[in-house]
Amino acid sequence: MRADLTTPADRRAALDTAARLRHLPTVDQDVIRLAGDPLLPRLLEQITSTGGCAHPVHLTGHTTTRNATTGEILHHYDTRTEPGERLLVRCRNRRASVCPPCSRLHAGDTFHLVRAGLTGGKTVPQDVRDRPRLFVTLTAPSFGPVHRATADGERCRPRRDAGSCPHGAPLSCTAHHTGDEPLVGQPLCPACYDYVGHVLWHAHAGQLWDRFARATRRHLATIAGIPQSHFPRHARLSFAKVAEYQRRAAVHVHAVVRLDGPDGPHTPPPPWGTTEALTTAVHTAAASIAVQTPYSPMLGEHDLRWGTQLDTRPLRAALDDADGLADDAIAAYVAKYVTKSATDTAAGADHRLRTPDDIDAIPAPPHVRTLMHTCWRLGCLPELAPLCLRAWTHTLGYRGHILTKSRTYSTTYTALRTERANHQRGPLADTPDGDTEALWRYVGSGHTPGAALLAAGIAEDLAQNRCLSREAAESEAEWR
Repeated sequence: MRADLTTPADRRAALDTAARLRHLPTVDQDVIRLAGDPLLPRLLEQITSTGGCAHPVHLTGHTTTRNATTGEILHHYDTRTEPGERLLVRCRNRRASVCPPCSRLHAGDTFHLVRAGLTGGKTVPQDVRDRPRLFVTLTAPSFGPVHRATADGERCRPRRDAGSCPHGAPLSCTAHHTGDEPLVGQPLCPACYDYVGHVLWHAHAGQLWDRFARATRRHLATIAGIPQSHFPRHARLSFAKVAEYQRRAAVHVHAVVRLDGPDGPHTPPPPWGTTEALTTAVHTAAASIAVQTPYSPMLGEHDLRWGTQLDTRPLRAALDDADGLADDAIAAYVAKYVTKSATDTAAGADHRLRTPDDIDAIPAPPHVRTLMHTCWRLGCLPELAPLCLRAWTHTLGYRGHILTKSRTYSTTYTALRTERANHQRGPLADTPDGDTEALWRYVGSGHTPGAALLAAGIAEDLAQNRCLSREAAESEAEWR
């Protein structure tokens, strides 16, 4: 029976209710839609299988495996029976700011990749723990004084009678800065700062590392008294390195360097291959190599080198060794920085920029935006065209991968992901080999608002379960 809306108040209330229903939040509408979908349990299974991925890839298609001899169908899968006729797969983005579940998985893969090269496992023999191994940190040179974080009553840059620069900015700073202050990493005088040198150093950082690795091999050969061309016959240098942005928006490199025999991790190094020899070779190589930039009528030439701050620390050869760093700590340290995005350190953006106006729209400090504008301006010079600076403006000119390793250091991401996929498939992994016909097509990515809410809840539950399992395992180990 319809209510009698005779009074103005009743009519206004009815109109307000109808307006609220018409403008129901999109998330609520989508949640209601999903709740009434008979395929909701299967959707939850798909989201759970992706670990609650925040931006999954949508695929449609089918896979059919037949016996190569009889033609019998051994396995068949088709997305037509799935919710929306789509299959959700992980986006595999390493950045925690984009997809926390996938970045957590990537960090775990990185941990096992680095740890296998330190302690063995994953096709790497366990005696690599006894090899000469160093944790090396290489930094960028100074492009101008910047404000730095202080501790224990220390002041930033105290200088008596320092005066001012040609632009009128003071050359000293007597303030105390905590690590989270926005001023930390910013130049004392932006007009004096060498922004061109900073960008060019980033663009050639990959060449600097390549020359550093080759120079380390040459100096090791010199220490051993063998011809440099014969070094591969006696030893091999293996490494895994990760790049990290400092607060001054300059990249520095953390690397695990290991000395093996001529067949990599499967053979021990020669008697002259000691930790002391490797340390000497690393220091000599870092101080001796340089990269010359192409000549530019406007910029001239730049002589690019590593910074003077070089740190080399030996890794522990045994669990009871008090000297050096622990293997697990190094692997966790590298894995942590692999998942960081440029925005986490206020040193760039997570996506490529198309126009100079995109630079000004980024919520970054003026120092970072000036570096980006410098990249964009230098990108139009024909002599610097091979550097593709405009394409790498979002990373301040740095063109390298976040993590790289030598071929024989340890396992690969592909091997780790294949092993995990076979484990997740369970009995299907034992399906006999046959002729496989597959047809897949990309049809979209991301979640609807309601599905995004479900994915966030599933990701939170999985993370909490991991924490509880870890705590239970630690408690059991202490009890034993």
